[in-house]
Amino acid sequence: MTMGRLNPRYEVISMKRPPFLTLALAAMACLFAVPAAAQGSSPERHSETVYVAHLHPMNAKITKLQTTGEARFTAKGDSLSISVKVKGAAPGITHWQHFHGFKDNRDAACATQEADANRDGIIDLIETEPASGTTMVPFIDDPVSMNVAEGTYPRASAAGTYEYRRTVSLKALSAAFSKAFDGSKLDLDRRVVLIHGTANALPGSVASLGPIPAQVTLPIACGTIERGS
Repeated sequence: MTMGRLNPRYEVISMKRPPFLTLALAAMACLFAVPAAAQGSSPERHSETVYVAHLHPMNAKITKLQTTGEARFTAKGDSLSISVKVKGAAPGITHWQHFHGFKDNRDAACATQEADANRDGIIDLIETEPASGTTMVPFIDDPVSMNVAEGTYPRASAAGTYEYRRTVSLKALSAAFSKAFDGSKLDLDRRVVLIHGTANALPGSVASLGPIPAQVTLPIACGTIERGS
């Protein structure tokens, strides 16, 4: 017995995908697609924390210069990018630069003219300590080395400008900092950035650290590090 041709209407219906199957496939596609999209846009993968210090002149009367600039710290994952831009510095000489602070994590501040304890009209490095704390991390060729006295610092151009950029391991710098300062944390927003160095002659009343010439350590700009928005 031969089978007759099926009802054309039935053939059309049977070739269509049942509505419930279409919905099920769509739901499965969403189930797998959403995590992938979420992973690509995860805040944790792309988040960064920025800290900025706006540098203002210090000891301008003796340097005859208005040294200004900006220091920026960008923490992302295990990297810390350090950027320092300075203008109005003594041209053609090396400028020491660091962040200063206190081991007990008190808030550091830039020293004002009231810090001039010997009233010689100059705020030397030693006189900044009550407000700014001690020298902590040097911005040199290898900040993690914490080699304040022997690291390579930037040299200003003939126009008195320079830029410094380094990216370091945040874990490595934190470990070196903790070792150097009795378990202290970096706590950038409790520190200040100091730029140093003048080519001008200084009176004998200007103090420095040990045998290091006061011209090398004289503060010429300072800025409080603040967390960016």
